[in-house]
Amino acid sequence: MQTLVECVPNFSEGRDASKVDAIIQALLAGPDVYLLDREMDADHNRSVITLVGTREAIGEAALRGIGKAAELIDLNHHQGAHPRLGATDVVPFVPVRGVTLEDCVHIAEWMAEQAWRRFAVPTYLYEAAARTPERRNLENIRRGQFEGVREEVRTHPDRRPDFGPEEPALHPTAGATVVGARKFLIAYNINLATPDVTLAKSIAKKIRASSGGFACVKAMGVDLKARNLAQVSMNLTDFETTSIGTVFDAVASEATASGVVIEGSEIVGLIPRRALEDAAVHYLKVENFKPGLILENRLESVLSDRQGVAATEPQSTSLANLAQGFVDAVAADTPTPGGGSVSALAGALAAALGEMVCRLTLKKKAFANQFETLRNELERLQLLRKSLMEAVDRDAESYQAVLKAMRLPKGTEAEQAARREAIEEASKGATLVPLGTAELATEARRILERLRPMIMPQAASDLSVGLGLASAARAGSIENVRTNLPSIQDREWAATIERKLEASTGA
Repeated sequence: MQTLVECVPNFSEGRDASKVDAIIQALLAGPDVYLLDREMDADHNRSVITLVGTREAIGEAALRGIGKAAELIDLNHHQGAHPRLGATDVVPFVPVRGVTLEDCVHIAEWMAEQAWRRFAVPTYLYEAAARTPERRNLENIRRGQFEGVREEVRTHPDRRPDFGPEEPALHPTAGATVVGARKFLIAYNINLATPDVTLAKSIAKKIRASSGGFACVKAMGVDLKARNLAQVSMNLTDFETTSIGTVFDAVASEATASGVVIEGSEIVGLIPRRALEDAAVHYLKVENFKPGLILENRLESVLSDRQGVAATEPQSTSLANLAQGFVDAVAADTPTPGGGSVSALAGALAAALGEMVCRLTLKKKAFANQFETLRNELERLQLLRKSLMEAVDRDAESYQAVLKAMRLPKGTEAEQAARREAIEEASKGATLVPLGTAELATEARRILERLRPMIMPQAASDLSVGLGLASAARAGSIENVRTNLPSIQDREWAATIERKLEASTGA
């Protein structure tokens, strides 16, 4: 994908997994959008979903999530430690590749208006998309939460949504959604070994930027009732300005001064590798640190350099050698292997690419919720690949059977009748083989389409190639079927095949 935008919608549901699954399914129901991570927190009663998609697809994906959340979540019956304004509480867009922050602002503006028009969910714009300075900060918009804002919008013009009804009001069950564009944010929580939420709130006030603490830090104290702990919940809006290590030290120092130790800390959603590298260097006090000391960074640099050289250096032909024999056979002045065998091979390659994409994604813990589905689809693709590879030879054999029947003697009337019958049967066989290939290729394409929303984004291009090959395999096989049908004397049988072709492949 030439453009990549991260979207991190927060939904006010962290206890009912079936609702969160339904929202994720809606988010991923369109093309060019991929799931990177999901976090559910029962105490916060909140889910944080991390998506990545193209500039053209990511806004529509977020809208599907807003619509589904409005169906499933009623804020009138919602309680949790985390403040919330909407069923879909906040939807930030973050530039990743091939897009600017300004591009993300345009996505946010369009999506915010569409959320109101399609689902009657009023929306506010924040961070880089904010239309007034006061609305850059999420906490200013969300002050009072669903219940408070619901009352204030009626009498306070400065609290009214950017997109909403003429008579100011929130959605009766879904509240309002805050939409914006920002740089990468790290959601980082530190749990204190005490239930004293007053202490957590006091520490949060000392470290957050709005109270004169650290730049680019937002913080609040949260009561984790289920764990009998207090939490300092933070958003680091620029980890290069204020790092994880810096805020951890500050919280630990304040807690120790009150006789409390740190129970642990947690990252919500995803975090850049650089942020953890900085934290490690901070605590280890590595004097000679530079990014190139990290093995993975060095490997990526070397591999990137090699790819740059690849365009000018001769490459190994071992893979080409594997395919050379078949390609030479197709190029020869013989009728087989021909289009039918090539179509079957294209289908097998499509299935193989699907298998590869499944296996690569199964290695990624971020896609753990998709593992069962991926394994099932992988098994189906393995069977399809095997059947399509068998069809490569079957197609050539079926054509040879037709040629053999046509060479039968025809000197006598009996020989002519036997020859006609043999040709008819061989022609039927030569028709059924590509029909089977078309059906297999169609099924392979269906599976590859289903894989779109559940695979790692780095494999999206491989999946697209597989889809193209599956389409080519299907189209080529259908062409072979229809080429053979006119030679069939049994017109009723031919009509049956035509109907089966249309029903099974949609041709």
